[in-house]
Amino acid sequence: MSELRILSPTAILGYGFPLASFQAGLERDPHVIAVDAGSTDPGPYYLGAGKSFTGRAPVKRDLQYLIAAALERGIPLIIGTAGGSGAKPHVDWNVEIVREVLQELNATAKVAVIYSDVDRELLRQELSRGRIQPLGPVSHLTEEEIMASSQIVAQMGLEPIMQALEEGAQIIVAGRAYDPTVFAALPVMQGYDLALALHMGKILECAAIAATPGSGSDCLFGYLRSDSFVLEALNPERSCTKLSVAAHTLYEKSDPYSLPGPGGRLDLRQTTFEELPGGKVKVSGTQFIPTEKYFLKLEGARLVGYRTISIAGVRDPIMISQIDEIISAVKARVADNFQDLRDYHLHVHCYGKNGVMGCLEPYGQPSHELGLVIEAVAPTQDIADTICGFFRSTLLHYGYPGRKSTAGNLAFPYSPSDTSTGAVYKFNIYHLLEVDDPKSLFTISIGEE
Repeated sequence: MSELRILSPTAILGYGFPLASFQAGLERDPHVIAVDAGSTDPGPYYLGAGKSFTGRAPVKRDLQYLIAAALERGIPLIIGTAGGSGAKPHVDWNVEIVREVLQELNATAKVAVIYSDVDRELLRQELSRGRIQPLGPVSHLTEEEIMASSQIVAQMGLEPIMQALEEGAQIIVAGRAYDPTVFAALPVMQGYDLALALHMGKILECAAIAATPGSGSDCLFGYLRSDSFVLEALNPERSCTKLSVAAHTLYEKSDPYSLPGPGGRLDLRQTTFEELPGGKVKVSGTQFIPTEKYFLKLEGARLVGYRTISIAGVRDPIMISQIDEIISAVKARVADNFQDLRDYHLHVHCYGKNGVMGCLEPYGQPSHELGLVIEAVAPTQDIADTICGFFRSTLLHYGYPGRKSTAGNLAFPYSPSDTSTGAVYKFNIYHLLEVDDPKSLFTISIGEE
């Protein structure tokens, strides 16, 4: 084909899209509908706990339109990083919604499910062989971290998705995937330039965020040709510009000229952006530089404890002027009272002073009021409740120098004032694994649903 057309309906499955934009995309006769369904942006909890950060109802709403359109037109629907984090619990959750939608549509489809979970024993073996290395400024992986992880996934490249397409899958629900792959798999399988397909996928994965004004809840359309690709916003209120598309090319990148991924990196030094009539942008010149060895990114999360928080406001200018000293003194009081409890974390996010930037805050002068988020993390929920509650009550009645009222130092917007928020996870695996076969870690099953 001289042109391959791709419809990206939304930045993340469940974020929604205007039906008018989606219909405009269908009128352009796409060859594939592809959508990213996840991200590490919401933090490690969702991977560790095996839960989706998008709600079931909005995901089902999106899938009702996507599945119906794909089946009606006989084109594939490809979902990447299913369920938000792409581990087996997330993928199974997403597959169940797909089955439910198919039943309600009274339709059947050939559905491919690709799992990206990595066996711990395999990782221990690969670690002993020296085939795992840190990705960025993280520590070397240890067997302890491997075994402590509640979920471990590998970020798949194009190959597993291409295999599912070659085997005739109409709907693909993939685990953790390199974001551009769900958009680039069909084009690469049909012989289009790898660099252009991946670069276009990099921009399409966030849909209309790459337009002006940007939105994660609107559609974007891509036209891939032999020497370039063209992007078009489908909502008349938005348009693609050189600035918006180039800016999104830089999105989530540490190097403006290089975008690494499975099997190599995109070289953007020769990339050009050209505005076309109708709010479109043409992109060309991107190159793909393969790596000598093939690496897959590993992601893992482990449980670190349980969290309790309390939210309070401070309006007294005398207390505000010495808030750092007061918080330190109350922390010391907590430590003295619970000398047998050492393994806890206590932190106060002080909004209105340095709640966002912390020690990097360039403006030292606090505002006329402060919002305090008191956070305690401990090995058990009971201990977290205890530490947070004691800090909160002590701070409430703490006698700081110059205090004029003894009725209480804090204003609480909620009752109860303390909230147990449950398990806390951290990313403990963020490493590269060398593999001989890009598909070897991924389990693909295809069946009629």
